[in-house]
Amino acid sequence: MLKLKTILAFAVGAVFLCAASAIAAPIVIKFSHVVAEDTPKGIMANKFRDLVAERLGDKVVVEVYPNSQLFGDGKELEALLLGDVHLLAPALSKFQKYTPLLQIYDLPFLFKDMAAIDKFQQGPQGRALLTSMKDKGIIGLEYLHNGLKQISANDPIHGPGDAKNKKFRIMTSDVLAAQFEAVGAMPLKKPFAEVFTLLQTRAIDGQENSWSNIYSQKFYEVQPYITETNHGILDYLVISSTEFWDGLPADVRPVLEECLKESIVAGNAAAARKDLNDKQRIIDSKRSEIITLTEEERAAWVEAMKPVWKKFEDAVGKENLEAAIAANN
Repeated sequence: MLKLKTILAFAVGAVFLCAASAIAAPIVIKFSHVVAEDTPKGIMANKFRDLVAERLGDKVVVEVYPNSQLFGDGKELEALLLGDVHLLAPALSKFQKYTPLLQIYDLPFLFKDMAAIDKFQQGPQGRALLTSMKDKGIIGLEYLHNGLKQISANDPIHGPGDAKNKKFRIMTSDVLAAQFEAVGAMPLKKPFAEVFTLLQTRAIDGQENSWSNIYSQKFYEVQPYITETNHGILDYLVISSTEFWDGLPADVRPVLEECLKESIVAGNAAAARKDLNDKQRIIDSKRSEIITLTEEERAAWVEAMKPVWKKFEDAVGKENLEAAIAANN
């Protein structure tokens, strides 16, 4: 009898120990991204990790995996929906498989500067777009800036005619494909991690990117020319799976949202700062010549690419397009 009581006591104790261990186990949030830690995205992710550690202690642990350590940009969305990762910040161009609405951010020469982008993203249409993929299991949390896009190439590019018949790497976006096709170029959808090698081996002629990515990924070392077109935006959307985010404890999610908002501010400040600094570093390196467009040259680019707006008007929504145009005023 005594032996039975002893066994029961051990069993009950084990149950309580297991329960206590389960209660004490932290919520682990894996944040995966495909760029370097010193980019705006990398800075934002690390800031988020540190703020969460400061405010939630051992309750939540954020693990950041930069430079495609966990997943490349071709697999990360699938991994999110499978629960293998919990936070991502893909470029806005990556979402056309899940909603056509976010393609608005790929339209060339739609926004004149970052202030116009901010105005649209924080306005009613921009905020509504955050939930445009909920039916696919993805929730948008916040926008993050990287910067306006420039075109790098093996040959000098001034007018749209200079891009004709050249191969340019693009993200997986039909709008970006149409953008280059509008000037007679050949767009190739390739993963970000492969771009340097493609440029180095001259398998492609050029690519489009922000100053910080051109610098951090060393594209300027293998591209003799960079044309400052400011033709598009390279922004990101911080996302989670709807199942994971909605399943977070009620006392945890609001804290994470505040940490994320603050980290976005840090990331956006870094983006503005790095945009200027990394451009200057490229100039100082003398590895790549920066071409500044004349007003006439820029006008020719706009005229050549603006028909892409009409082509995708139905996909992105006429009201969204009108709101984006109005944000320039």
